[in-house]
Amino acid sequence: MIEVFLEQGTPEWFAEKIGKPSASDFNKILTSTGKISESRKGYLYQLAAEVITGESEQTHSSPHMTRGTEMEGESHCFFELATGITVRKTGVCYPDDKKLYLCSPDGLCVEEQAGLEMKNPMAKTHVKYLLDNKLPTDYFCQVHGSLAVTGLDYWYFLSYYPNMQPLLLRVEPDVKWIDKFEVEIVSFVEELNEITKKLRQ
Repeated sequence: MIEVFLEQGTPEWFAEKIGKPSASDFNKILTSTGKISESRKGYLYQLAAEVITGESEQTHSSPHMTRGTEMEGESHCFFELATGITVRKTGVCYPDDKKLYLCSPDGLCVEEQAGLEMKNPMAKTHVKYLLDNKLPTDYFCQVHGSLAVTGLDYWYFLSYYPNMQPLLLRVEPDVKWIDKFEVEIVSFVEELNEITKKLRQ
């Protein structure tokens, strides 16, 4: 694993990610059930445009997303207090020095070979997560994709909402999904390179 230490959310961090498949969007390549995503072609075109223009296609930040970002410090402190595990921040992680695809974990566990994904959802969404008591499907690809990128042993998932019970899970790698992803991401990157090559001709 190769780390690039940049503060997440900064212009430098966005610049580092331009034109590269990222774990938060791996569901646009391969679904949680291991099928090719219907969003694959659109994601290819988005990244190709970023490569050509050098500009990141940043999404609009809704009030709920802004609140989630503001709550990260509190949920980070909760995780460390609840588990006794020290978490350090990182910017971008690549599987190797080719730097073809990446993930941006919310943290890496100092004492363990593990990463951390934290969510600060709306109250009703958090209630659903608690009742389901499993890794939410919406984040399956992000978490397992991050495991594929980093090669770490497992991942912690925390859904946090003040004055409510947290959902804290230790997620073991889905080896079957990761094996398929590692094949598909190579194919995806190759096709992305072909598209950008044509656009530059």
